[in-house]
Amino acid sequence: MTTTPPPAEELRLIDAELRALDARRAQLLARRAWLTQVLWAARTPAAASPTRTAGPGGEASAPDVQNVLLLLGGLLLGIASLVFTVVAWGSMGIGGRALVLGALTAVVLASPAPLLRRGLRATAEAMAGLGMTLTVLDAYALHRAVWPEAPATAYAAGACALLAAVWAGYGLLFRELRGPRPAAVAVAQLALPSAASEGSGELFVAALLTTAALDTAAALWLRSTPVRWAAAVGACVQAVPAVPLALWLSASAGGPGDAVPAALLLAFAAVTAAVAAWRLREGGTATALAVVAGVLAVAAAGGPVRPLLTAVWAVPVYLAGALLLLGAVRTPLPAVLRRGALWASAGVQGVALLWALPLPLVALAEPVARPALVHEGPALLVLAVVAAVLLVAGRDEVWRARGRQGASVLGAAALYALPTVFELPHEAGAAVRVLVVAGALEVARRTAGRGAWTAVVVALVVSGGTAVSVMSGRLAPLVVLPVLIALFTAFSLARRPLARVGLPAALVHAALLVCSVAALRDWEASTAGAVLLAVPAAAALLAARPWTGPATVAVEVTGAAVGVCALLLTVLDPPVLAVALALAGVVTGATALRADRRPVGYASGALFLLAAWVRLAAWEVTAPEAYALPVAVPMLVLGVVRRRRDAAVSSWSAYAPGLAAGLLPSLLAAWADAHATRPLLLGLAALAVTVAGAVRRLQAPLVLGGAVLVLDALHELAPYLVQALGALPRWAPPAAAGLLLLLLGSTYERRLRDARRAREALRRMG
Repeated sequence: MTTTPPPAEELRLIDAELRALDARRAQLLARRAWLTQVLWAARTPAAASPTRTAGPGGEASAPDVQNVLLLLGGLLLGIASLVFTVVAWGSMGIGGRALVLGALTAVVLASPAPLLRRGLRATAEAMAGLGMTLTVLDAYALHRAVWPEAPATAYAAGACALLAAVWAGYGLLFRELRGPRPAAVAVAQLALPSAASEGSGELFVAALLTTAALDTAAALWLRSTPVRWAAAVGACVQAVPAVPLALWLSASAGGPGDAVPAALLLAFAAVTAAVAAWRLREGGTATALAVVAGVLAVAAAGGPVRPLLTAVWAVPVYLAGALLLLGAVRTPLPAVLRRGALWASAGVQGVALLWALPLPLVALAEPVARPALVHEGPALLVLAVVAAVLLVAGRDEVWRARGRQGASVLGAAALYALPTVFELPHEAGAAVRVLVVAGALEVARRTAGRGAWTAVVVALVVSGGTAVSVMSGRLAPLVVLPVLIALFTAFSLARRPLARVGLPAALVHAALLVCSVAALRDWEASTAGAVLLAVPAAAALLAARPWTGPATVAVEVTGAAVGVCALLLTVLDPPVLAVALALAGVVTGATALRADRRPVGYASGALFLLAAWVRLAAWEVTAPEAYALPVAVPMLVLGVVRRRRDAAVSSWSAYAPGLAAGLLPSLLAAWADAHATRPLLLGLAALAVTVAGAVRRLQAPLVLGGAVLVLDALHELAPYLVQALGALPRWAPPAAAGLLLLLLGSTYERRLRDARRAREALRRMG
């Protein structure tokens, strides 16, 4: 006996059976697809992988062939529809047109339903794309046939909005399809900008920003990944032109009435970027959006205020907005927004600082040129404000130290430019700048590390500009430069590690003081150069003091540089140049007395020698011995001393330089001298050197003296030899040469032994 279950229980059993059948059907379909791929792989040995199985031809896989065919089919149908719409539309009545195109569109749009049930997803995607293309053609055809008088932009805006809604609903109807919903997002981008394209600039920018905001919301809150990506791309495409246009509208506004709409647009863009950054929370994109939001907020706040002031105060207005933005750092906003506000404020302050930097540069160039700068007052205010911000900024000790360094630099720049901005008297401006130098040196004395060196650099730059600026005055350099010298000297004594900067700076200012005195007294350049050698002398005295410490080398280098400049000033006056060279020789000679500066003695000797030569040239002395003997005699004396201290030193090292310097110039002059006095004296000197070398058994005097003696004798015999050769017949020289060769050949071995004995004899000499 069969019992029938209650209807509810029977319905539950039927649903369970149907679910089991659906599961079994899906399992069998998956198995069938796998078996199909296996069969294709078995028929095609060259198959590369089971996921990309080639067909019988081996050149394309089955999915590839399917996609290509679907693509070609969709393109052909689209072209046919376009041709029908454009060409054949006029040959049909209004009813036929609507019936044909509407029916075709409906059929194509409905075709994905059976295709998806059969598992043909790629075909369904292609047909859906074709259907959406036909809807675009439908909209175009309706405009041409039904509403031809409608404005093109307004109709395009409405059509884009309607198509976006239709495609979005179509995508929701067929959720398995991936294309309709991103396509709806893409076509929606054109709706608002098309509607506002013929309006004002503010309206068009508002349409772009509104579309970007909607895209941002879709990208942040929707779940579909393709839709989110399409919305994100759309937001970027809309924002890229919208934000610069809004900034341009704000910057070009002629009054508050024009600036307020632009400010509202910038504020709307800032809110959109801030919301996006808040939603993303972390990452580089979130930080970048937060920074953009901060910058746009500053632009929005400063836009309505800027037209109320003159153009030169525009940058301070935006700087004030950036300072107000810093207040967001102390609020309970999300961390990404606070970080973005900080960086945005820093960026605006950096731009303002770049705008203000020409002011201190103009102040530094003031003694040479005075370029026109219309924004001196606002630039001074910007420098002072940014310096104050840096002074109080910093989240930890490291950043606070860096902020103090930057504040010291900007504060010094502002104070240096202060006399230029307010056109203070020359003396008052110099006093202000000297106080800046004193303050910087005091900061360097009290701090350590990079802060101290930063303050020192500031002091050097300010003092250099101050020194150059006062040199054109009458009494200012006589007051300002000694004060600067005293400041740097005192600083060097108080802070020994930084003395390597302070003492050289004091020496440079001393050199400038000498130049200023020379200019005030109308001295000649050569006289100023001779007096300027007092600075290298002072440098040598300072370097010799033990308390100079690490500044010794810097002081000596500075003194040497000033000494070179002094000598260059005396070049055009030989008598004064000779005196200057001698004084420089004295200074370097005194330096060479120190045990660690012995090599400087060579420079001292060279300077003394140059001084003697310049003096002789000034006296118009042309005898080469006057120039050669002052070199040769000291070198020979040094050679004798050296040989006495070290017997291993060869005579070539000890005596050859001095002998060559003393004999060779005279030998060259003797060959060009028509008189007999110089050759005779030279021969006697060479003979004495040769005899001394033979007696002392020294190679260098013997060889050099003998060579000079022979060459000098040849010079004396040369006229007679020329005369005798002229009297001989032409066959005599070749015959004499032949006889000489025969003689040498017959006595070759003996001559060779004599040469070896002579070489050994020379070798045994010192």
